[in-house]
Amino acid sequence: MVTIEFLGPIQKAAITMEAASLRDVAEVLKQDSELAQWIESCAVAVNDTLVGSLDTPLKSGDKVSLLPPVCGG
Repeated sequence: MVTIEFLGPIQKAAITMEAASLRDVAEVLKQDSELAQWIESCAVAVNDTLVGSLDTPLKSGDKVSLLPPVCGG
């Protein structure tokens, strides 16, 4: 099981799921209309390290964080 956390304005509680890679996570999240809009624009971290590929492997106990873009002044 991996934990998926949603940061910033996404406003969703963390979820857990079985996933072998980030691609598996993305496929599940795309099924939620509220989350689908964020999938393409978010940075993704696995265990607090930014990653750039949906082929990133996951193992039980990993934490996946979706980090939406933010504006600052």
